[in-house]
Amino acid sequence: MTLKPSADRMSPLEIRASLSLASLFALRMLGLFLILPVFAVHASQHLVGGDNSILVGLALGIYGLTQGILQIPFGMASDRYGRKPVIVFGLLLFAAGSFVSAVASDIWIVVLGRAIQGSGAISAAVVAMAADLTRDQHRTKAMAMIGASIGLTFALSLMAAPVLYVSIGMAGIFMVTGVLAVAAIYVVLKVVPPQPEIPASTSGHAEGVSLGEVLRNVELLRLNFGIFTLHMVQMAMFVVIPVLLVRSGALPVESHWEVYLPVVLVSFALMMPPIFMAERRGKMRQMFLASIALLLVVQIGFALFQDSLAAIVVLMIGFFVAFNILEASLPSLVSRLAPVAARGTAIGVYNTTQALGLFAGGLVGGWLAQIWGSVAVFVFGLVLIALWLIVAWGMRVPGKLVSRTLKLGLVGDVEVLRQKLVALRGVREAVINPEQGIAVLTVQVEIWDEQSVVKLIGGQA
Repeated sequence: MTLKPSADRMSPLEIRASLSLASLFALRMLGLFLILPVFAVHASQHLVGGDNSILVGLALGIYGLTQGILQIPFGMASDRYGRKPVIVFGLLLFAAGSFVSAVASDIWIVVLGRAIQGSGAISAAVVAMAADLTRDQHRTKAMAMIGASIGLTFALSLMAAPVLYVSIGMAGIFMVTGVLAVAAIYVVLKVVPPQPEIPASTSGHAEGVSLGEVLRNVELLRLNFGIFTLHMVQMAMFVVIPVLLVRSGALPVESHWEVYLPVVLVSFALMMPPIFMAERRGKMRQMFLASIALLLVVQIGFALFQDSLAAIVVLMIGFFVAFNILEASLPSLVSRLAPVAARGTAIGVYNTTQALGLFAGGLVGGWLAQIWGSVAVFVFGLVLIALWLIVAWGMRVPGKLVSRTLKLGLVGDVEVLRQKLVALRGVREAVINPEQGIAVLTVQVEIWDEQSVVKLIGGQA
């Protein structure tokens, strides 16, 4: 018999953990996004070698390459040495890279600094800690907060970067990101709750799910290809968009906030209704595919109307609406679709593909712009997003997950029982507590068979 559902609301500790960890994730992305609106223009005017679009793209994208290489090692280190020490070490690297970039007068020094910034690959450790500190029924909310923090950081960067650039210059922007990284260490040590100890007998984790199995999971492959594409296209676009704004509207870089501010405000207002409606009506798949289709339309529009300031503004609004919806949805879907025993591995692979997309987008975008011009960048984005739409078309979205607590009968081998439970249709996780005589299950509410579960655990119906 089901005793009672767990509380629908997140606890104060879960809220504190989710918000503080999302802020750390946002800070990591701030080091990437804050320079996007101004760096291409700054490099061409003030850095030795900065008139080469390929090198500008490399400076933007190298951050993602070192992130991609080190995501999984950092995640593994956090399993062995603890989440907080690894996160602190990553933030120190991030700060060091920021300070190196701040003193650069040559594009290659910026490349070096950005590579050091990216080597602070804390994403996997941050997401793993979010999973440690949240209950199963609220984990998707925590992941969505982390995903949404990327979109919010992107929006904030677009608004703040031109103003900061005028006030403190590119060196000042890099110094600010470095100082914020140091300040974030205080947040890790004093604000983020301690990592809990998870007893082996009740942790709910099974052994033996390999990296290969994760890489062969079709649904996860769809999502990984999606985050790679999203960030590759985003980075490639922002190799050329600041230059287009200067060219199309005779708008100096210090005035770009006049475009970014209304664009961001309008796009955030427009993204909320479809999210609420999709959740309420169970149309998440349709909303996801529609957002990809909107990105496709945006690329077509940029290729055709890049000389019109008005068109650029409208197209950027469309881009941000789609980007923010997808950025919030993708990590949540990964956490829900990943095999229970391989969630950490799946998150590590997801973060790696995201970072590699950033690197590839900067490099390819700079190369295309240098050889064939800005139109080629948007045609490339059009082709890549069209391929993503085809790949995503057959995706499935898991139903609503809820937590159920049931009485246990006599239990022999706890791990054998747990494995039998998670093998049942609709059961995502199972935590067995023989001392209290209960089993706590995370189930897909539309399809799980309560009677089969009760029969298996020997409880009373």
